[in-house]
Amino acid sequence: MKKITKHFLRISRNILLFLLSVLLLFTIVHQIITFVEKKQNPTIGQYVTVGDHQMSLYTIGNGPQTIVLLPGLGTTAPILDFMPLATELSKGNRVVIVEPFGYGFSDITSRERTLENEVEEIHTALHAAGIDAPYILMPHSLSGLHAIYYANTYADEVSAVIGIDCTLPKMVEYFEEETPAQIPLALGQLVNLGVMRLLTFLAPDNFISDNSDHIYSEENLALQRKLSNWKAQNKNVIDQNNHISDSIALTYDLSFREDLPVLLFTTDETGKKAREDGKTSVSFMETYITNPSLQKVIALPGSHYLHWSCTDEICSGVHDFLMHIR
Repeated sequence: MKKITKHFLRISRNILLFLLSVLLLFTIVHQIITFVEKKQNPTIGQYVTVGDHQMSLYTIGNGPQTIVLLPGLGTTAPILDFMPLATELSKGNRVVIVEPFGYGFSDITSRERTLENEVEEIHTALHAAGIDAPYILMPHSLSGLHAIYYANTYADEVSAVIGIDCTLPKMVEYFEEETPAQIPLALGQLVNLGVMRLLTFLAPDNFISDNSDHIYSEENLALQRKLSNWKAQNKNVIDQNNHISDSIALTYDLSFREDLPVLLFTTDETGKKAREDGKTSVSFMETYITNPSLQKVIALPGSHYLHWSCTDEICSGVHDFLMHIR
């Protein structure tokens, strides 16, 4: 019996050592490939120094209005994801895409991902890049919280807000939902181990923009996949997710001032089962309208990532909105 037990333990140990060796080798190969890929694919925008790290921004177009696009939680490559929308919006406007720390070509930081820190960093990055205020903030999803906090903290720098199905502070309460569960920060190491590279290889389209409407080039999508290999679900993204409850609490009592032009695009929820209480995304967004002469909600037939399928409708709505508020 003792011989069998020792034999079993020896086999188990050898299997474990083999698996650890394979993981170590895979991690080393991943790190080497990542190093080469990063050298071959620097940011297509510009870097600015924020604190001790480099943040990536992309600017396109010229015009009297400056639109600042802010990404939602987990959009790994904001510049590439927003590119078709930014290109259209740049016809008559200057458009800036901000890649917060942990996203796109920007560095990963050890600074806590609180809403206060992130908004301060966005503010610093825009000024460091020489992009003068006022700005039209255009947040997607979670960055709606950043936009409303920015508009209240730096009120003289914000001339309007245009939301793309953006999160607003009382959304969770309105729909009687819960904030996302906490995620162990240790899982942010999976990307360093190469696990995300493996996942993007097995399911390459799960980590990039949907291209059903053929608005993205193959080069764009290929680079998105590479960035997913380097950045998807890193510690900054996880930490941002874990601060959502704090971000909501911080902005809960904030609203858009009555003299601030606001346009909120949201999904018309086509194909979605109606709630018994009659609440919709539109009815929620309308609770943030304080001055209908300057603020409105537009429903579009698309998913949460409206800019994937409704680029033309968004640009048309933005054009009419800007003409109205000038």
